[in-house]
Amino acid sequence: MTTTSPPSPGPAADVEPRRRPAALLSPLLTPSPTSAPPPEAPEAPPARRIPLAVSALLGAGLSTYVFAAHGARPGVLLLLGLGLGFALFHSRFGFTSAWRQLVAVGNGTGLRAHALLLGTTATLFALIIGTGTGLFGSQPAPSAGPLGVGLLLGAFVFAIGMQLGGACASGTLFAVGSGQSSIVLTLGGFIAGSTIAAWQFDLWRDLPALDPFLLSDHVGWFGSWAVTIAALAVIVVVSRVVQRRRTPPPTGAVPTSRGGLAARALRGSWPLAAGAVVLAALGAGVLLVSGGAWGVTSAFALWGSEALSLVGVRPESWSFWQQPGNADMLAGPVLADKNSLTDIGIMIGAAVAASLGGTWALHRGIPWRTAVAAVLGGVLMGIGARLAGGCNIGAYLAGISSGSLHGWIWGATALLGTWAGLRLRPLFGLANPRPSDGVC
Repeated sequence: MTTTSPPSPGPAADVEPRRRPAALLSPLLTPSPTSAPPPEAPEAPPARRIPLAVSALLGAGLSTYVFAAHGARPGVLLLLGLGLGFALFHSRFGFTSAWRQLVAVGNGTGLRAHALLLGTTATLFALIIGTGTGLFGSQPAPSAGPLGVGLLLGAFVFAIGMQLGGACASGTLFAVGSGQSSIVLTLGGFIAGSTIAAWQFDLWRDLPALDPFLLSDHVGWFGSWAVTIAALAVIVVVSRVVQRRRTPPPTGAVPTSRGGLAARALRGSWPLAAGAVVLAALGAGVLLVSGGAWGVTSAFALWGSEALSLVGVRPESWSFWQQPGNADMLAGPVLADKNSLTDIGIMIGAAVAASLGGTWALHRGIPWRTAVAAVLGGVLMGIGARLAGGCNIGAYLAGISSGSLHGWIWGATALLGTWAGLRLRPLFGLANPRPSDGVC
């Protein structure tokens, strides 16, 4: 009888190191654990034909007017805004809910989508700004803000406002477009807060601050991009570790189309990853066309000031509107202002998307405490954005993607403000996610 000797350990020892990287990566590539399986998305209801016709005609008519009256660059910016609104709604890409889910129950799904958006945008920004590529004669420039008390106070106050108002800057716009009545109150408060901050500019203009810090000034654009991507990768890993330890509820599902890819793109819900990539591409388009990053909240101060001028107030006498750049903004037409064009486009684009998806609806019977929270949250966001020099788009997204330290500080401070905002929400009858919930 013959026996077979056991296999030599040599080959196995050679194979094991080759398997080790895959074994290390597999936990990062698999879905993070949740306390229950993600719910199945319900079927999207039929398209809302009347809102669809109204929003589509409004978008087409306004685009035609802007191209004819103000030229190609404003017209293209409006079209980019329409695309941003369409993508924001279909992907339900949120900042407020992502931070709330992370802080309340440890679900980092939204934060990892932020990382993808930031990383993709940073890559496109590095290519555009690093090569000096611009359209319509524009010179692309990074977004950098001072590092000081205003940044810290503004980001903290803004984050509290997000949690009370129920939406961030971009979220407010696409929610208004989709017919959410309570967020109309948030937008009204947002405009009021922005206008108040502009009126009282002299109270906060000289808060202590250090000069802006851009990574590209020290390590070049490739180095800036590499550092940004590495930092975002760390955030992804940490968020997965936190989620694995806390095992939070899954995020909720939104209605989608059961048809093919085209039907889902037009009427259904998009994966967050798809929304992140599309938003990054459209945001890079804003930079290419205008020379500046996508922003939101400066337009709200403009709209509020223009409204006051109609009733006899002279906002041009305010110090805020006498600053370089601001004076030209106030003197020019609203439909030639970069952020106004993209903001209006987002609302119309979201209305088209919500109508196609069958979910456009005006909500009635808003509880009074919810209404108070919406207005108060909007006011806090308006003031906070002006103090910090930007919002979740103009400071957080544009800043980090530009390799600016102020964007990272804004994001970290906003997490602290989110924690504070979650503790204030119950005072207004607003619920927070709990570990025992079916979804968060």
